[in-house]
Amino acid sequence: MESLHAIDLTLLGGALLVLAGIASSLVARRFGTPLLLVFLVLGLLLGEDGPGGIRYSDTRFTFLVGSLALAVILFDGGLRTRAEQVRGVVAPSLLLASVGVALTAGLTALAASKLLDLPTLQSLLLGTIVSSTDAAAVFFLLRANGLHLERRSASTLELESGSNDPAAIFLALSLTAWLAGGERGGLALALHLVQVAGVGVAAGYFGGRAIVFALNRVSLPSGLHPWLALAGAVALFGITDLLGGSGYLAVYLAGIVVANRPVRARGDVMAVQDAATWFAQLAMFLLLGLLASPSALLKVLWPALGVAAFLMLVARPVAVVACLLPFRYRWQETAFISWVGLRGAVGIFLASIPLLAGLPNAQLYFNVAFVVVLASLLIQGWTLPRAAHLFGVAVPRADPNTRRIQLDLPGQLEYEMVGYRVAPASAVLRGARLPGRVRLAMLVRDGRILLPDAEEAAALAANDYAYFIAPGGQAPRLDWLFAEGSDAHEAEQETFGVFTLPGDVPLGELAAFYGVSIPSRFANATAAQLFDERFDEQPQVGDRLALGKNVVLVVRDLKDDRVSRVGLKFSGVGERLLTGR
Repeated sequence: MESLHAIDLTLLGGALLVLAGIASSLVARRFGTPLLLVFLVLGLLLGEDGPGGIRYSDTRFTFLVGSLALAVILFDGGLRTRAEQVRGVVAPSLLLASVGVALTAGLTALAASKLLDLPTLQSLLLGTIVSSTDAAAVFFLLRANGLHLERRSASTLELESGSNDPAAIFLALSLTAWLAGGERGGLALALHLVQVAGVGVAAGYFGGRAIVFALNRVSLPSGLHPWLALAGAVALFGITDLLGGSGYLAVYLAGIVVANRPVRARGDVMAVQDAATWFAQLAMFLLLGLLASPSALLKVLWPALGVAAFLMLVARPVAVVACLLPFRYRWQETAFISWVGLRGAVGIFLASIPLLAGLPNAQLYFNVAFVVVLASLLIQGWTLPRAAHLFGVAVPRADPNTRRIQLDLPGQLEYEMVGYRVAPASAVLRGARLPGRVRLAMLVRDGRILLPDAEEAAALAANDYAYFIAPGGQAPRLDWLFAEGSDAHEAEQETFGVFTLPGDVPLGELAAFYGVSIPSRFANATAAQLFDERFDEQPQVGDRLALGKNVVLVVRDLKDDRVSRVGLKFSGVGERLLTGR
């Protein structure tokens, strides 16, 4: 009976931890705290030096859970990466993920050797441990609090953080093996890196295609498709590692493949993936927090903070400038990407490798990495929205408070059904048009179902429930049309401006009318052409460009993916100028 009670207590403790994580996420949202920081601090509080008093030192189990959690998180990041959004940033992102990691590691090693009095090789290992940006931190914080960034900045950060783990992990493993006595020549290391990356890329592509094939061809009971995708990603991670490749790179690329192919039950897959990613972050950060000891962290606090400051203010900016200089990024973009070099669980996770290998100073690496991560999440994570606005890379693209019903349509993969309640103050009742290729499927009015050919369905009415057949990916464009609440009209004017103009309005005539100067090469261009140029022919409702100092154009409507109407807004704060990208 005592063993049964022990099992019950274990289950109760696990459930209470999850509930504590849910409660902490509410606190984080309320005060704008990075959720990952809250999870780490919660783990510290539950540890042996905190009120929880839990004694935990299982490094091997933590490494296992961390590997699984990172695989889930990276797969989720890939699932949210659209090919058209990262077009044009692949080369700079991969340079940051490889050369940038090596530069950051080398520069940080200089600070570590002076502040911690470590030999060269040990300093380089510590620099490598904290060299990569963390996918979990970047993906979460870039999407938190409704923050939207200019496409190039956001895509560069996301693609870099999703692909730089393999380089950091490879370097950390190689240096750990070297310090443990298994020396390997430079040529052998380079060939091994090529093998790791090559196998990872190939496995990611073919593994992603296999997941797509299984989702679309295998007939499963309702609700199992998301778990098929998730289990397939974890299996791909393990197989790739066994083949000598990077499982982390493979699952990220597999997610990108799945995201950019028509798949069945996409909405269900993303919903379950959201929950799995949140739980993976909770489990990984809690265990890493439990593994740390606050009393040990205090012993290395000041030199570790020195390493963190050097990393944030010197090593990361130098590496970013060196990698992005050939690609003509604006200085504001470069400065923002330099600042958002968020460190997270990957750094602490890498620090557990020397612990597993039993290297000298392994506990020092872990403690310093933990302090660096805490400092990064606290300082860089908390200031991320302010930095985005300060450097002018934040896009004022409001997330409408719309409740959307999204349904998969069996038998085909190109379209889905979305439904909305037509709020009395919504834009769709004030003449806003539906995006191209979106068709009304049916209306529910006063409990009656009306088909599109019914006379009563010719126009939407307040409190209708409208269901549409829409191409995949169109749903976010519909959301703002059905925004609920009395603030909808004010939010629309704040976002789009008071005046509406056609997308083919000549910019020269518009500039002359409002008395603003623009570069002569734009005088004969239309607003639609300029938005196509600036947003890689993929503008979205809410995207904006500054026409001079105080006049701003905002995409108000699209037709066949072309800007058909623009709003005119008067503002001078943080807008992207026509004179630069």
